[in-house]
Amino acid sequence: MLGLSACDKDAGKTQKTTGKVESAVGTITGDKELKKEGKKDKVVGGVRSGDLEGAVKDAKKN
Repeated sequence: MLGLSACDKDAGKTQKTTGKVESAVGTITGDKELKKEGKKDKVVGGVRSGDLEGAVKDAKKN
């Protein structure tokens, strides 16, 4: 099995962080679509960065 390159991990971390911000802004403003998009980005970013356990936890959160 091949490992993730540093570039993939960094891109995943960036996407996860973006997702956290989008989700928070969506919660504050009441924008359900933005919150949903943020949650998706958090999960995908977690997978891309190699944090599968964290991605599963993020996916299960409301």
